[in-house]
Amino acid sequence: MATYFIQPPIPASHVLSSKPCSLKMMKLHGALLATHQLNKKCIRFGLNSSVKAAEQSSELVADEKIIPEESAKIKRDLYAALQGINRGIFGVTSAKKTEILKLVELLESQNPNPEPTSCLEKVSGSWKLIYSTITILGSKRTKLGLRDFISLGDFVQSIDVVEGKAVNAVKFSAKGLNLFNGLLTIEASFKIASKSRVDISYLKSEITPEQLMNVFRKNYDLLLCIFNPEGWLEITYVDDSLRIGRDDKGNIFILERVEDSTL
Repeated sequence: MATYFIQPPIPASHVLSSKPCSLKMMKLHGALLATHQLNKKCIRFGLNSSVKAAEQSSELVADEKIIPEESAKIKRDLYAALQGINRGIFGVTSAKKTEILKLVELLESQNPNPEPTSCLEKVSGSWKLIYSTITILGSKRTKLGLRDFISLGDFVQSIDVVEGKAVNAVKFSAKGLNLFNGLLTIEASFKIASKSRVDISYLKSEITPEQLMNVFRKNYDLLLCIFNPEGWLEITYVDDSLRIGRDDKGNIFILERVEDSTL
């Protein structure tokens, strides 16, 4: 049982005293009693005014941090930094990587949708990769023929939030084989893991046309190892045109919205 400490009655001599300090004590006593009664009412109705005030204050501060003009400038700077690096897939200098990372972190701090899995319509649709820290270097690039024979095209992701599925499509073109175009498609399912994270599971993959599959057959596992999205993905920024994610392997992905794909 809760114990309440109630102030004892004020002696009459003190009440009748005309000294200023006694009057102050009376006023203070009245204020304490009024506050005590108010707190009892707040507790009775499950309210905590101090917590609510703190929450409202933090919400206001969070809102104040989101400055559209600043976000727009950061995005412009980010797009400028990404020019001429072919999505970073074949590596970038450490200075360029640092520059991009700083802009990514700045943009993440301006995220207008900090709980993206609560509004998945924001991530639904088609997106094109414009930067990734995943790189294909050295022997990997040689084995996959990406130095001379095979050219890497667009990487497009189509997300169906109703079905809880995503299809990643990587386009290739091959020289010497009538310059045909090919496609690696990887289908995955996802489920919500937190307010900003989804868990991703690999379902299946395919390379078309068959001629391209013949080219990659020996190194197909290597190809899937690079592009397989399985694991978890944290959506750290998303607006109407741009999305940033970080995965469980430490990679960063930047994608821009494109017209709905027919993959």
